Amino acid sequence: MAMTAVIARESPEQDEALALLAQSDAYHARLYPADSNHLLPAVELARDNVRFLVARIGGAAVGCGALLIGSDGAAEIKRMFVAPAVRGRQLGHQILLALEREAEAVGMRVIRLETGVRQPEALALYRSHGYLERGPFGSYGLDPLSTFFEKRMP
Repeated sequence: MAMTAVIARESPEQDEALALLAQSDAYHARLYPADSNHLLPAVELARDNVRFLVARIGGAAVGCGALLIGSDGAAEIKRMFVAPAVRGRQLGHQILLALEREAEAVGMRVIRLETGVRQPEALALYRSHGYLERGPFGSYGLDPLSTFFEKRMP
């Protein structure tokens, strides 16, 4: 069942955002060893070249995602997370579309991301939105627990 959320730019350093990021950290720590987790901390998400979005339902923060804007026309999606209580309701889809709109608004030509192989729902979401698998980029190295994606913007 789809659920409409209000998605807007917010500070990653506010209490509700920090709580979402802590949930995300705990979730990823259960799935992957520390050297396979590439999670940016809130202080880095608050930089000028990052757009941090929070999804709210009934005023409560239930999901987030960030867009790291590069100077080379490429952006990277970071910290996509939906609280377990509201998963399966298309919120990841809504957050991803909002991040893509942010990328378009600042003229990005390509969006890249890294996600883990133990997250089949995330892998399916990105593939369903036209993201294609690629090799590591930026400072990432080969990791059997990582999958890398890229999408060219229109």
